[in-house]
Amino acid sequence: MLCMSIFKTISFYLAILGLLLAVILTHLFQQEPPEAISIKEPSRSPFLQAIASSGIVEASDKNIEIGVPEDGIVEKLWFKVGDPVHRGDALLQLDTRALRAKLEVQRANVEVAEATLRKAIDQFERVKKVKDPRAVSKEDVTTRENEARVAEMRVKAAKAEVEETTELLNRLIVRSPIDGILLKQDVRDGEFVSRNKPLLMVGNLKNLQIRVDIDEQNAGYFDKNSPAVAYPKNNANVMIPLKFVRIEPYVVPKKSLTGTSEERVDTRVLQVIYSFEEPKDYNMYVGQQADVYIDNPLPEHHED
Repeated sequence: MLCMSIFKTISFYLAILGLLLAVILTHLFQQEPPEAISIKEPSRSPFLQAIASSGIVEASDKNIEIGVPEDGIVEKLWFKVGDPVHRGDALLQLDTRALRAKLEVQRANVEVAEATLRKAIDQFERVKKVKDPRAVSKEDVTTRENEARVAEMRVKAAKAEVEETTELLNRLIVRSPIDGILLKQDVRDGEFVSRNKPLLMVGNLKNLQIRVDIDEQNAGYFDKNSPAVAYPKNNANVMIPLKFVRIEPYVVPKKSLTGTSEERVDTRVLQVIYSFEEPKDYNMYVGQQADVYIDNPLPEHHED
């Protein structure tokens, strides 16, 4: 009788557990699937026939990459990314301890050389004033004069060493070549840096431009007078009219790859610079990619 009671109790709880599992599973399977992420429609050329290219937004007169004159440890940074800078502003300073110690020694050498010069001049003036040739010979006078001249040259040499070291110290301070904005800073205080790698980037953001890469196969069809437009990458809703600025006539290896399957990594491109007015309802940023279309009224449609 006891066994029967226990069996019924266990069966009851198993039934309850099964019912709960059924309710939970039903709830899970009835949940709505997550909404599909909408993919923006890619841009299309507004021209009947066009040269399709890719472009990179950059500061006017190009983004200026700045490095250091020699390998060393960063001692000081004056600005952070986004700060306005002016031409000549100090941006970065390398470790100057060794040169500053050397400069102190050289300044002391200047003082020693100047003291030696004063002594040599004093001795020369004394022997020069002696009128009795029996007391001081002409050779003594000449010797004292030459010693004074040598001492004078040593002072000049010591001062030249100070000037040289001062210039080397100034060389360790990296300054901005233009008025603009600090766009990039790939370095921290105390970090060891190499002269082979650009660490800073400065650009003038008052006027933006687009550097367009035209495939070398299409370069011969390019006409600077043809209308051109740009769209932010994969955004067909923002069309930006472009104004031709200049051609950089040397065809270079393509650096910014779009990632399309038909793109060749060994492609060389003709780079064309266009200026544009930034859209009022859409912000453009330096380094942003753009799809560019240049009107090309030819029988065939040429693309990258």
